[in-house]
Amino acid sequence: MDSFDSGGWLDTAGGRVGVRRLDAVPGAERLPFCHKIVLENLLRHEDGETVTSDDIRAVVDRSRRPHDIAFHPSRVFLHDTNGVPVLTDLAALRDAVVSKGHAAESLDTVVPAHLTVDHSVVTDYFARPDAPQLNVRREYERNTERYRFLKWGKHAFAGLEVVPPGAGIMHQINVEFLADVITVRDGVAFPDTVAGTDSHTTMVNGLSVLAWGVGGIEAEAAMLGQPVSMLIPPVVGVELVGQLRPGVTATDLVLTLTERLRRHGVVGKFIEFFGEGAAATSIATRCTIANMSPEFGSTAAVFPIDGLTLDYLLLTGRSAEHVAVVEAYAKMQGLWHDPSVVPLFDEQIRVDLDEIRPSLAGPRRPQDRVDLDRAPASLARALEGLGRRRTVSTTGPTDGAVAIASITSCTNTSNPAVMVAAGLLARNAVERGLVAKPWVKTSLAPGSKAVTGYLERAGLAPYLDKLGFSVVGYGCMTCIGNSGDLLPILAERVETEGLVVASVLSGNRNFDGRIHNEVSLNYLASPPLVVAYALAGTVELDLTRKPLGVDREGQPVHLADIWPSDVEIAATVDKANSPDLYSDVYEKIFGGDENWQALDAPTEATFPWDDESTYLRRPPFLDGVLAEVTGAEPPPFVDIDGARVLEYVGDSVTTDHICPAGRIPAQSPAGRHLQERGVEPRDLNSYASRRGNWQVMRLGGFSNPRLGNRLVPGGPGGRTLGFTDAEPIVDEVHVVADRYACNSTPLLVLAGKEYGTGSSRDWAAKVTSLLGVRFVLAESFERIHRSNLVGMGILPLQFLPGESADSLGLDGTEIFSVEGLAGRATSPDTVRVTAVDPVGGRTTTFAATVRLDTAREQTYYRCGGLLPFVLRETLRQAEENPS
Repeated sequence: MDSFDSGGWLDTAGGRVGVRRLDAVPGAERLPFCHKIVLENLLRHEDGETVTSDDIRAVVDRSRRPHDIAFHPSRVFLHDTNGVPVLTDLAALRDAVVSKGHAAESLDTVVPAHLTVDHSVVTDYFARPDAPQLNVRREYERNTERYRFLKWGKHAFAGLEVVPPGAGIMHQINVEFLADVITVRDGVAFPDTVAGTDSHTTMVNGLSVLAWGVGGIEAEAAMLGQPVSMLIPPVVGVELVGQLRPGVTATDLVLTLTERLRRHGVVGKFIEFFGEGAAATSIATRCTIANMSPEFGSTAAVFPIDGLTLDYLLLTGRSAEHVAVVEAYAKMQGLWHDPSVVPLFDEQIRVDLDEIRPSLAGPRRPQDRVDLDRAPASLARALEGLGRRRTVSTTGPTDGAVAIASITSCTNTSNPAVMVAAGLLARNAVERGLVAKPWVKTSLAPGSKAVTGYLERAGLAPYLDKLGFSVVGYGCMTCIGNSGDLLPILAERVETEGLVVASVLSGNRNFDGRIHNEVSLNYLASPPLVVAYALAGTVELDLTRKPLGVDREGQPVHLADIWPSDVEIAATVDKANSPDLYSDVYEKIFGGDENWQALDAPTEATFPWDDESTYLRRPPFLDGVLAEVTGAEPPPFVDIDGARVLEYVGDSVTTDHICPAGRIPAQSPAGRHLQERGVEPRDLNSYASRRGNWQVMRLGGFSNPRLGNRLVPGGPGGRTLGFTDAEPIVDEVHVVADRYACNSTPLLVLAGKEYGTGSSRDWAAKVTSLLGVRFVLAESFERIHRSNLVGMGILPLQFLPGESADSLGLDGTEIFSVEGLAGRATSPDTVRVTAVDPVGGRTTTFAATVRLDTAREQTYYRCGGLLPFVLRETLRQAEENPS
């Protein structure tokens, strides 16, 4: 359909292509860039049912909002640890389709998807020239079974392409190679839009591509042609003015933005940067900013198309013909950034770049920015919060010793300026005779091999090597928790003396227990500051006043003495960075190395599951629903009665708390389970790598040792209070959940603000479902996790403003019921929640908001989740089109 007569043409060097003209919709010219992208998407997919003319009008008419829409991304982006469970779900869906008598290929992908293997490599070897090869070899030893499965998926599903291990991380590959900005497909030109199974998919927003993170459940539905259901997001315009002062990095800027935007409140909103400061911001810095959009809380953080966009496309090897299409399309459609024009934003913020100061963020949240000179005070507060006074170990390191200093792939390694700054600082330090402290585990994990290329061309790699920052691999590594073991000199002190140690990394997340189980304090910093803290060896040192060490003549060396000038950084980048470097890197990106090429993979249309596998088990999410998926309408809503609290948690609980990604401890429930099945302790691997095994993941649910459960005050994460016997019991979460399941007792999670922050980890919702949780009652939700809960058939309920479990006098021991849903085809705005104290008889009744935000989400929930919905749709289509 084309209710607005928007069909048009654009002449390009490659011929005439079709477009949907935005100027056909009155008022479109005043829209922000990202709303124009949404508008085009709706125009192109209008069918009168999934997308209607009213949906299109709601984009340009704010009086029609809130309004839910169906957004169709032009491609899907996956990484291996979310991609494996996506494929296990798709494989299980195929099994279900076949069991109903239809061909396996009845369920196939229709939207192009790329999967990058980047989350599995571990920093086992470091500070040696052969570390990348040794780490990759170990990676294949651990993950061969998973990689065969990915190779099967590449051949089994039509639109899936796999980037093998060792090439880099998904976000940097997306920016440097995969992103089109404007796509031409089947004779039609349209904006490149992406749904990715990593919250930092937003990094490509810096290249003017509207993209955001979704859960794996939404991603697999999108691959099958289902739209992403969402409310039209408000747009917060962020005006950048002025310029950064000398010595202030892009990382300092992004940490300041994170602090300010998180405080402002941008959850569920688009951010769009504009103004003279935005126009002068390099694409590399734009991508550094956009990468941190999830840390802001926003859905996306976009920079519009301009001349710098075109320059970057040419720099990274895109063809001149394609770049001409991007320019022509952007100018025709009003997508070209004019700094003098202010679009019609829903909110506006002004950020003066002159005010940005050198910064860290930590020790537990990305938004907790600390001025560099206040880092020692931050450490003191953190130790006080842990009830610990500063202690010196028997080997010299104190509390606050830097155990890990890592230049990690996400956020910063796509930015040549900060990477070259790190290399120049390393050169200057080496020339003065400085060395890293012996207890610091150092590493450099670039996001692509292009980084290695320009560091080598600039002659800086040898200096980084001498300080221990040799390349350890091309993957997420430390940032995702694959940091490997601590050095023995510190690991022993942590175990025997309780030494509180820190990490300093150039990533985007520093949540409790994420980087390493035994590292309590984690700070985000720019790559040159990571090098500086490796030299200092402790967060306690004030780098702005105290020397990092002494040189060969015994003279003190301060950070300011070795910090490179902005002029030298820019000149080095210009000299070392060129298009041929990127062309060489990406010429054979999909081929893989000899390890990948040697892998044998199944060739059947359905996957041959192995009951003995400890990595891949058919997921149970469709068990028991096959008989229920037929029929014209899903069942109506039902009330929930007699529910017990499984976890009662506070504010800012992350998906890392709910579903850890790091290494599997040998004595954890998951570790014991694997060892009982013959897995050696050294081969337990990480939770991230075991996401194809639902049994392991269920045992890891809510097991993060840093998770505070108010049902067990002061107790370690992974344990909870249960009321299944005559006397209350405290046991491991999965044990208590199993006991409740035997009594058919529904469960809930009681939570504070920002529940589910962090990674777009659908397994955080999946383990919640597998443990028997029927609803989550929180003060507020992070966007992606709330959506994932709905996708798993879990009801998100939100306290009314000003109310909380505390204000209502709840302690988590009550029996809960939810009323007001039964028999309805659509959900009410609010439901009645009743909590009864089974001992004292006190009854508390209150209203809660139902966070099923769109009509499609209501349908998913009624179907029992997104997977049963997809199965229902696939079977319906297969029956209607038996060919």
